[in-house]
Amino acid sequence: MMRHRRELAHSHRLSAIRLIASCALCAVLTGTFCQNLAPLEAKPSALALTPFSSASGGEPPAPWRAVGLPGGKIPVTQFDITELDGRKVLRVEASKSYGNLVHPLPPAVPDSELRLRWRWRLDQPLTGADLRRREGDDSPLKVCALFDAPLEKLGFIERNRLRLARSVSGENLPAATLCYLWDARLASGTLLSNAYTSRVRFIIVDSGAQRLGQWVTHSRDLVADFRRAFGQERATVPPLQSVLIGADADNTGGHSLGYVGDLTLSP
Repeated sequence: MMRHRRELAHSHRLSAIRLIASCALCAVLTGTFCQNLAPLEAKPSALALTPFSSASGGEPPAPWRAVGLPGGKIPVTQFDITELDGRKVLRVEASKSYGNLVHPLPPAVPDSELRLRWRWRLDQPLTGADLRRREGDDSPLKVCALFDAPLEKLGFIERNRLRLARSVSGENLPAATLCYLWDARLASGTLLSNAYTSRVRFIIVDSGAQRLGQWVTHSRDLVADFRRAFGQERATVPPLQSVLIGADADNTGGHSLGYVGDLTLSP
């Protein structure tokens, strides 16, 4: 019995740590949980996402910041600015690594329609990834929206897991994260929960290898997609608090390479 309790507690702690990473926030800005962070400068205006095309060097422009897993044992996915097809874009390379590039926003309740637009290109996919299993929970490219959802409608286990994650991180981690992914296996349009936590839901928007090496443009209605992903939990859409770009290959030990152009938010 005692062994079972210890294993259960260890499992909850691991899930909490993954939840911290999936929510893409840091405990402190000194680098305890994060690496290669630029200090936050002026607060961004509502709905404004700093374009990568405005970068003056090889680092993503503030307030974009890179976030890795707690402990520093797993390498952080590389995010840098490069020129491709005559434009400055974000280069995203994962190699047995985990990482997200986060852009905070002043919390604001979305309008009835809120469009998130971006273009991306995948040159090297993760063929060994399988989002349905924890050991395959990797993605070569993802764009996520983080919502400041209240906890009262969550189940007992999910509430306590999120509270543990918040305690470990010292941050008010979001209770609802919606991610758009490029995946090698699952069909476009597939909706599923993260293998570690249902606080993160995935929508596959690109699938397979047919468009490898090509720029693909997306325009998504965040309000409609949130209701599709989390509508059974809550009738209203909570405030949007940040947007992130990520890639990870820590579970499969693989390697991926992709590029992301400027992101925009508009009502």
